[in-house]
Amino acid sequence: MNVFFNMLTGWQWGLLAAIPFAIVALYFLKLRREPVPVSSTYLWRRSIEDLHVNSLWQKLRQSLLLYLQLLLIGLLILACLRPSWQSQQLLGNRFIFLLDNSASMSATDELPTRLEMAKKRAEDTIRNQLKPGDTAMIISFSDSARVEQPFTTDHLLLLKKLAAVQPTQRPTDLTEALRAAAGLANPGRTAADTRDRPAADAQPAELLIFSDGGLAAPPDFSMGNLRPVYIPSGKSEAENVAIQAFQVTPRPKQPDQLDVFARLANHANQERTLRVALHLDENGEDRLLDFQEVTVAANEGRSVEFQLQQLTEGVFRLVVEDSDHLALDNVAHCVVNAAHPAEVLLVTPGNEYLQLALNTADIRQHAKISVTAPDALIGETYQKAADQGNYDLVIYDHCAPPQLPQADTLFLGRVPPTKEWAALPAQATPQIIDVDRSHPLMYLVEMSDVLIAEGTPIKGPPGHEVLVDSDIGPLFVIGPREGFRDVVVGFELAGKSEQGESYRNTDWPWKLSFPLFFKNIVEQLGRPSVDSLWANVRPGQEISLRATAPVEEIDVECPNGEHVKIARGLENRFLFGKTHQLGVYRVREGGAAAEQVDQRFAVNLFNAVESDIRPRPVVETAYDKI
Repeated sequence: MNVFFNMLTGWQWGLLAAIPFAIVALYFLKLRREPVPVSSTYLWRRSIEDLHVNSLWQKLRQSLLLYLQLLLIGLLILACLRPSWQSQQLLGNRFIFLLDNSASMSATDELPTRLEMAKKRAEDTIRNQLKPGDTAMIISFSDSARVEQPFTTDHLLLLKKLAAVQPTQRPTDLTEALRAAAGLANPGRTAADTRDRPAADAQPAELLIFSDGGLAAPPDFSMGNLRPVYIPSGKSEAENVAIQAFQVTPRPKQPDQLDVFARLANHANQERTLRVALHLDENGEDRLLDFQEVTVAANEGRSVEFQLQQLTEGVFRLVVEDSDHLALDNVAHCVVNAAHPAEVLLVTPGNEYLQLALNTADIRQHAKISVTAPDALIGETYQKAADQGNYDLVIYDHCAPPQLPQADTLFLGRVPPTKEWAALPAQATPQIIDVDRSHPLMYLVEMSDVLIAEGTPIKGPPGHEVLVDSDIGPLFVIGPREGFRDVVVGFELAGKSEQGESYRNTDWPWKLSFPLFFKNIVEQLGRPSVDSLWANVRPGQEISLRATAPVEEIDVECPNGEHVKIARGLENRFLFGKTHQLGVYRVREGGAAAEQVDQRFAVNLFNAVESDIRPRPVVETAYDKI
């Protein structure tokens, strides 16, 4: 088909279009002649004809010069239009097929799906337009790229690999695919085949991109010798309604009740009335909890809320029951795991006030408290448990370990055994002058009325925060440590005189702020067994899991039934990255054969770009227009 590219501005086109009219107008201008008497007009017939031509209402006589002038102007205008010819005919003999298999390519506005239609177009190109001896390769991409078939002249092998490309449930990102194409466009000699010859340094290749649009290359990417050709997918009438957010959280001060929040988006040019159903999976049985009918305006979003009672955990499923062209985002899952008690170890020579503060009903609800003496710090049992991350929180009273454990810590009257921490000389009767009440550890903790006999200012590591400051220096300090947190209190609860007699160093244990502080410590530092009780991730996102027991390996069951074994890493954490499928993942600490599921987490699409399946123009980038 013919294609023209504009290279002039509006006023320049206006000036150019006026030139032909100006040329014709010159032929209408009347000449100014001086009258001269003659004896005969026989020899002046040509002059008489000129008089007729200069009459405004007479037809122009045939003038070859006029036609040549108009033809020249016409050619000039055509040249400014930069005419070219575009078609699907491929040039050259090297081709790279980029096939988009992201979530939006599962849309059904093109039957059976956009991906299948894109594969059919690619197949037709291979069969009908590639000549014998032409070299081609296939790369599929979503947010990552995969070389399905390297460069080959075997067109039957290309068709086989093309048919094997499967859809994914991941978002779209052209970056990695373009870099893979650029890196493989000019392969050199391989040792496996002595017949292969080195490719020229500048060997162009056609880059055929089969996608539904919305693509952009990285700003610093250069196409070089790649010539991009975009083959679009999708129909203009495509429309979709998507679940963009879904969260279930306990209601404040009413832990036996749950608040459910969801957000819907209508990616269509007309209003939609939808039926939204909330389900609960109980031991493999599906139960309908509630439903609503909501109206979502065109190209707008709408929030949906539910309130549930007598529920504290479970696998919740939200379903938009109305059909559209993309089913992947009509279902979302949210997991509320049971809160496993945090493992807290108290190391103390004996402190009844401290043990009473850690024995309140609120703390027992969140933590399992173990007590041991400082002598155990040099024992093999403690050292192994500390190194394996069996504890969530360790509290050291009047003591310090040889090395820090794989856990959060609280030091009372001591500093951690690292060079980043230091205790300055002790001073008598420090006065508290400031408390960081915005920090979660100091929530509702009032320290202004606390008396201290002797205190030690604390110097923390880089990035530390001062929780309580005094006239002699910081007394409460929290500092980071490779994913953990260490809290240091710069005074002892009780001291010993030179004669070995115990004495009270502070009246803090008799204040209401004392049990409140330790409640905050356990709730904030005694973390649950997973990063979040409401674990939700997006496709391809890595999640960090923590086991509830000291195991070396866990089993993760994917939504399709596949089992993946994960070895324990640092901090008693298990990193899982195969979150390619939408749905609920089940974690078993006793192996795949175990019946008990210890944890669950959900993977949802929640991607506005993928859910808006209406055909989008390809983004104009710095390298070219595809």
